[in-house]
Amino acid sequence: MEYSVQIITVSDRCYRGEREDLSGPAIAEALRQAGYALLPPVLVPDEQDRIEAALIAACAADAALVLTTGGTGFAPRDLTPEATLAVCEKTVPGIPEAMRAASLQITPRAMLSRAAAGIRGRSLIVNLPGSPKAALENLEPVLPAISHGLKMLRGREPADCGTLKPAET
Repeated sequence: MEYSVQIITVSDRCYRGEREDLSGPAIAEALRQAGYALLPPVLVPDEQDRIEAALIAACAADAALVLTTGGTGFAPRDLTPEATLAVCEKTVPGIPEAMRAASLQITPRAMLSRAAAGIRGRSLIVNLPGSPKAALENLEPVLPAISHGLKMLRGREPADCGTLKPAET
C-alpha cells in the first residue's frame, strides 16, 4: 500500500539559502525506494510557530506520514520536538525510543536526541536528526513498524501489533 509522506526540513541556514538541504533529499530517496508517495518538500526556519504551521498543513493535506529533519538537538533554536508535541493529539514514544536505541549502537551521542513522534488526526509525525547520515540511520530501523502503524491509523488493518506476518519478520 502506498502512503503519502511529507518531509519538512527545519534549518535556519537552509531556509536562508546559506546551506543546501541534503537531509530532505536523502530521506526522500529512501522513502521512494520503500514505495511511499512523496509530497513536495517543505523548508522552514527554526521557529516553533513556523514548524507547527508546516506540520498542521501537512496533516491537513492528508499526508499519512510527516517526517521532520533537524531541530532535535540541544541548541537554543532546536524546537522541532516542542512544535511536534504541541500539534499532536497522541504521542508515540516507542518510535524515538527505538531510534535512539538503534543509534546508540553507532554513537554514544544518540542519547542526546530529543526527537519526538505523535499522531495528529490520521497522520503520524516523526522527528529525525538533521544530518543525512543520522536521519537515515534513525529511519531505517523503525520504517517497518511505521508501515504497520500507518495501516492501523488509516484503518486498513486491525489494531493487532502482537503478531508479525511472515513478510514483516
